[in-house]
Amino acid sequence: MLIALCWIGMLASLMLILNLWPRGMLLICFVCFLSFVSAAQDFSGYQSDGMLLEAAFISLFFAPRGFRPGLGVRSPPLRASLFLLQWEWFRIYFESGLAKILGGDPQWRHFTAMDEYYQNGPLPTWIGWYVQHLPHWFHVGTAFATIVLELGLVWMLFLPRRWRIICFFIVTPWEIGVILTANYTFLNYLVLALGFLLLDDRFLLRFLPERWKQSLNASKITTANNEGLTPACGARPDSVLSGNRPPQAVQPESGFRWRLRIVKLSLARVLLILLFYATTAELIWMFSAFPLPTTPVALLEPFRIANRYGLFGVMTRGRYEIEFQGSADGTNWVPYPFRFKPQNLNEAPGIYAPYQPRFDWNLWFASLGSWQDYPIVPRTEVKLLQNDGDVLSLFKSNPFPNQPPHEVRAVLWKYWFTSMAEKRATGLWWRRQLIGLYAPTLERDANGSIRAVEMPTTGPRE
Repeated sequence: MLIALCWIGMLASLMLILNLWPRGMLLICFVCFLSFVSAAQDFSGYQSDGMLLEAAFISLFFAPRGFRPGLGVRSPPLRASLFLLQWEWFRIYFESGLAKILGGDPQWRHFTAMDEYYQNGPLPTWIGWYVQHLPHWFHVGTAFATIVLELGLVWMLFLPRRWRIICFFIVTPWEIGVILTANYTFLNYLVLALGFLLLDDRFLLRFLPERWKQSLNASKITTANNEGLTPACGARPDSVLSGNRPPQAVQPESGFRWRLRIVKLSLARVLLILLFYATTAELIWMFSAFPLPTTPVALLEPFRIANRYGLFGVMTRGRYEIEFQGSADGTNWVPYPFRFKPQNLNEAPGIYAPYQPRFDWNLWFASLGSWQDYPIVPRTEVKLLQNDGDVLSLFKSNPFPNQPPHEVRAVLWKYWFTSMAEKRATGLWWRRQLIGLYAPTLERDANGSIRAVEMPTTGPRE
């Protein structure tokens, strides 16, 4: 069923890209992804999942009606939906900035948060390796700029259009830099896309070829004639895309259709007002437990469309990696190679986003805690002792293709980027040090039963 949901969602996404029944396809995508993250449980507790669900829900009211709406001349978006998408963009930045200040992490206060940021994230990139080796003043500057951007610059959203355009040309290169230096799944791609809503049609039309502008103007006039409008009302061509309609002589609708339209519009406004209240309440509660009604927030919580965000409020102070190893005799241990996580010292970190390898991500979080808090690790050990095909597909290859290993263990390593000199001399991207056993070593006896033969001794990470 989960695979079927993924296929349905991907097909709906393709139809959405082709602009075929956009509202219907958005609804299918939303339902499929909400079902996926609900079923995935421990593999879907990421802020990016909530961001995507929130944006998809608001876009149901932003997308044009109809099966082939074209540029949406007949169905401009609700202004409230445009504002709420911009509001989500603002909150992602601003609430993340608040989390950095309110979280009390001294690395942000001392502007040292970026010193090892490129190394310690879930899945570094090879570009991040080089950026890590830039001078210390660069990392201090980017830490300071992050705070300024998230807590200050994003308020330009609420200023006149010239300031919004300037803000776009600041945050867009910033997001591209984050995309190139870290693999944060689709998160930064989503924030990058939402940032384009800082622009308006009047700004964008100047970059269109002249024949496209003429086509847009002709489309506006045709629609006006078909709907009984007066095209000589002085409306600019950019009003077609922005949804700023000129004064219209609207054809009367039938009583039923008119009542249905009023009901739909009223329902949309109630839902969007409810969403705005819930997200505003979440923002206020970051400062204090102000006694606001919680019922609207609780109503939306199962749908994950009214979220509180707070990226990188506390920075990790080291890079730890869990490695699964198998043995046929309990003496010689062979590692299971990962597809995406750092493991081989001579392998350059890759760029995988917007794809998110959730197994690898969960192991990164597990490496910062204990195996008791992350049962995914001992469960994976059990499945490897059984040569389970589904679990083995999460790895690059199976070092025990003929029969399952006799024992499986999970060990913990600490990783660092090599220096420039080490890279030139050895060709290695990483160096590492063994910390010890992370989870119980499991053994499969002749009867097929599984028992623990050694318990871990490693303490909590810094």
